[in-house]
Order: sequence, then C-alpha cells, then structure tokens
Amino acid sequence: MDLVDEITRAHRELLDGELKVMTLSRRYDADVEDVWDACTTAERLSRWFMPVTGDLRLGGKYQFEGNAGGEILQCEPPGFLKVSWQFGENPGFSEVEVRLSAEDGGTLLELRHTAEVPPEFWAMGGPGSAGVGWDLGLLGLSLHLAGLPQFDENTFHQTDEGRRVIVESSQAWGRAYEAAGGPPDQVAAAVANTTAFYAPEDQPS
Repeated sequence: MDLVDEITRAHRELLDGELKVMTLSRRYDADVEDVWDACTTAERLSRWFMPVTGDLRLGGKYQFEGNAGGEILQCEPPGFLKVSWQFGENPGFSEVEVRLSAEDGGTLLELRHTAEVPPEFWAMGGPGSAGVGWDLGLLGLSLHLAGLPQFDENTFHQTDEGRRVIVESSQAWGRAYEAAGGPPDQVAAAVANTTAFYAPEDQPS
C-alpha cells in the first residue's frame, strides 16, 4: 500500500469561523457494516486507533488512552455517530461526527470535527494541528480494513515514508486553510509549525 497515496485520496474542507469545522472524507474498499464495526468496537479501535475504555453506547462515556474522552451523543448504526471530544483540563466546545454511506461497492467515511479553538493555538498550527492526527488515524483504519500491519506511531515520523505522509497531510490541510480564506503568510507558518511538530527534521531517518 502506498501510504502517501492514501493521504492524497482524502478530501478536506475547513469552515473558519468562531467555531472551526474541519471535514475529512475518503472512500474505503469495505462495506458499511465492517467500517462501522471497526469504528465503534473497543477491541477493533485498539488495533488501529487507540485503546478505549468506557460505556460504548448512546449516552455512555468513553476515554481514549492518553488522549480525548467524552460522551456518545448520537448513535445510529451503521451510519452516524456523534461524540463530544474533550482533551485537557479546560477544554472548550468540541464534537466529532462520523458519517458512513455506501459508495461504489465500498464505504464513504466523512469525519467532521467542530471545535472552539483558542486564537493563539489556531495562529500557531491552523487546521493541521488536529488534521494531521485525524489523517494518521484514518490511515490506520485503511491498513486495518486491508488486513495489513499498523505503523509504529512512536517511530513513524522517523522513517522516510512516514515523513512524506506527514508533510503531504500538513500541506493538504494548508491548502484547505487557504481555500477557506486563510492569509497565505499565516497558512505557510501554520503548515511549517504543524510539520515541525509531527515530523521534526532533527529526527533520524
């Protein structure tokens, strides 16, 4: 599997208002029920995303290990999931929606992350600060659905292929940022900062 090609297959959009709305969509060669199961079953989530604990049903609370947690706000199998997505001690509004639909014998997945982002944080990294993480997550889903081994998230950025994936993702989110009206100089700074965060150049290859 060409991992950079997997990144280029996705479509990204940004609504840059008081709330930031990031949308990432792509098609998988798997049926809707299989993708839904991979996205909502704790055992499968731990194989391609992160270990998760909690009550994984409508109204239940969940927690990803070392990352975000929240409440399951809507759950309509096998097509729609909405959760609050809270990270840190004083999080603002943040929700994630996942919508699945059949397309060309496979599944179209649309992930939408709507969040209140502090201006200083947005100025530093723009949409790529979260978007690259979502790209890497959905890349993991692609490998999982294809029955392929996962990459090591701790060393992926140190490999040539991993760095190319991260750079392509960061630049793709930069293009979405510019299309949403972001000033070119601010977009360029955000892309550079995001790339440096996820794949610092002083790491060995």
